[in-house]
Amino acid sequence: MASDRNSDDFTGPLKRLLLAVLVLCLTGLFLLWRIDSPRVERFRAQVVDTVVPRMDWAMAPVTASIRLVRDFQSYQRIYAQNQELRRELRQMTAWKEAALQLEQENARLRDLNNVRLDPRLTYITGVVLADSGSPFRQSVLINVGSRDGIVDGWATMDGIGLVGRISGVGRNTSRVILLTDATSRIPAEIQPSGQRAIISGDNSAAPPIDFLESPDLVRPGDRIVTTGDGEVFPPGLLIGQVAEDPGGRLRARLAADYERLEFLRVLRDHGARRVNNPSALILPEERPDAGPPPEETTDAPEAGDG
Repeated sequence: MASDRNSDDFTGPLKRLLLAVLVLCLTGLFLLWRIDSPRVERFRAQVVDTVVPRMDWAMAPVTASIRLVRDFQSYQRIYAQNQELRRELRQMTAWKEAALQLEQENARLRDLNNVRLDPRLTYITGVVLADSGSPFRQSVLINVGSRDGIVDGWATMDGIGLVGRISGVGRNTSRVILLTDATSRIPAEIQPSGQRAIISGDNSAAPPIDFLESPDLVRPGDRIVTTGDGEVFPPGLLIGQVAEDPGGRLRARLAADYERLEFLRVLRDHGARRVNNPSALILPEERPDAGPPPEETTDAPEAGDG
């Protein structure tokens, strides 16, 4: 008991002494660090140069953690760049296929560069005034008519693809029946297979392709052009491309931009047959200069012969 009491008597004053020394040291360090003197500044610089480099071992975990976070962020950026490069590669593959098709088409056009186009095919441009606004009839009204020499049945384009045909001509305006109209039937050829078909309007943005001879030879992306059959449309006008709907039916993705029909080009085909009534699309017209049909002659014996 006496030894414990003696140790307590020495421990208390020793703790108080150490605390006082520590406070004095910290106070002196604070005052030293706040003194604005060149000598003190050099002393502080020497202390920093001596102590700080030897603290690298204490900063090693923090530095390693920072490097690990930066490496992970770099991996994320690399992964995002890789995905972007994959998407660009897929797009470039599609562009390469399109470029090959255009190159083949360009080669065919270079082979035909000495062919003179039909001089009878000219055009006049009209402004779209209004559309039908009906779900059962797809048509637009343009500001050219009979005063401009417009004739029923002439084809109209928007500068890229076929839009429809003239159906109804006034003096100052004309009605254009679009390819999407339910009454529209366009003879078409699918390239490069050469298959003949009918583009039938059904009041949808992508009319179906009917009466294909060999559907197995047709692929989505093939070009669709007019054939000129029936002498209503000039041959070779671009209609669009073949597409396939979710039900597996082949449809025509039209090349004309039906959402922005502002100007239409009416093709003046003076060599084509004039369409004056619906039956003219099926039955041939009688020529006014044609004479009466020849009478049948029979070799009958004359009176008095025999």
